[in-house]
Amino acid sequence: MRISVSSDMDEPMARSLVAELRDRGHEVATHGALNPGDDPRWAVCSETAAREVAAGTADQAVVCCWTGTGASIAANKVPGVRAALCTDAYTADGARRWNDANVLALSLRLTSEPLLKEILDAWFAAEAGEDTEDRENVAHVERLDLGRNAS
Repeated sequence: MRISVSSDMDEPMARSLVAELRDRGHEVATHGALNPGDDPRWAVCSETAAREVAAGTADQAVVCCWTGTGASIAANKVPGVRAALCTDAYTADGARRWNDANVLALSLRLTSEPLLKEILDAWFAAEAGEDTEDRENVAHVERLDLGRNAS
């Protein structure tokens, strides 16, 4: 799987994330502080990673900033992206199953290496569910992306 990764800071957790994804066999494209010469601002690098998902040049993305909140907000402004800020494995599993999230947002401050592995395990093990209500909610969000009346 091709994963686009962005971080506004070159922190140990961000480097561990890239290494862990590569160890799991993923092709990783780095952005922001992880790619010398890129704009490291969280809004810019998160948008870049999210746009790769929206364009289909990346299967998923992981966006990081100190709290994860800004990275999540920026990624969610890209139509077609459903970014979820996950601080534990249960949330990561639910984001994939219930929300069909395609971008994982992480906090550089809160995410330890063991927790990172648990979150990634849950994220990659889960798939979008087929529950009718969940699918209707995802369709509603997709209509919002298109600027259509979502009701």
